[in-house]
Amino acid sequence: MAKRARLIYNPTSGREEMRKRLPEILQRLEKGGFETSTHATIGEGDALMAASQAAEREFDLIIAAGGDGTLYEVVNGIAEKPNRPPIGILPLGTTNDFARALNIPRDWEDACNLIVRNYTRPIDVGKVNQKYFINIAGGGSMTELTYEVPSKLKTMIGHLAYYVKGLEMLPRLRPIEMSLKCDELEIHEEVMLFLVANSNSVGGFEKLAMDASLNDGLFDVIVLKKCNLAEFIKIASMALRGEHTNDPNVLYFQTKKLEITSHDYVQLNLDGELGGTLPAVFTNLQSHINIIVDESGLSTYKHQRK
Repeated sequence: MAKRARLIYNPTSGREEMRKRLPEILQRLEKGGFETSTHATIGEGDALMAASQAAEREFDLIIAAGGDGTLYEVVNGIAEKPNRPPIGILPLGTTNDFARALNIPRDWEDACNLIVRNYTRPIDVGKVNQKYFINIAGGGSMTELTYEVPSKLKTMIGHLAYYVKGLEMLPRLRPIEMSLKCDELEIHEEVMLFLVANSNSVGGFEKLAMDASLNDGLFDVIVLKKCNLAEFIKIASMALRGEHTNDPNVLYFQTKKLEITSHDYVQLNLDGELGGTLPAVFTNLQSHINIIVDESGLSTYKHQRK
């Protein structure tokens, strides 16, 4: 018997490849045993509603086609449901950090074949106040960058848009006084930026959270303490090689629950989207959602702690 899939796609994502490929994608899914209906998103929050309805209607699979933003909404649409269908990913957006962490191919045909094989693994989901993320949460003056890049610019020039904006913002970087509290430690510091990572692929930095595993029930937390511009540039270059945790200005630890407060106004970035402000409690929901992955192995499962 054919399984029912709901394909939720962003028609403007990436270079609009999804819109062009839709008939071929549907044909491939149909041949693979998935009776697939579609929902084209029309604005912010639409993918969230569509995913929520798909879970309530008990679809066998939800396919998120687009970038990290579409996937973020799909996760938020099903995270609180008692019935959470597995998620398949077609990474056709400008940024596909999470798909990269899962080794999901960028090529739409290969990604479709992966979905048809329907091999799922459970992954952890982060809960922050009443929102959810699966890849990365962050805060501090540096993280404002991702939602200051206009979507048109992102579509046209991709990752370059972030770097251009990042250079513009460097003079504005300032430390913010924050308190971080968890079972492992309690600190009160002036912080440039904090990242709460679930995977090891963050903004194109493959080695930012070296020990991250998607199903160990733990967040990998990176805190960049107060530093000057020269120190910041040095740490950024060290991060490309995975050596940043040796720097005295960088704090790196693992925890399943973390509370962060500040007297300052600090916006939160969840999977590249604006996710409210501090104060916040970050909770790791272990193995909360199933994702379709490649059976041959997954980089983020491979170095999981014994």
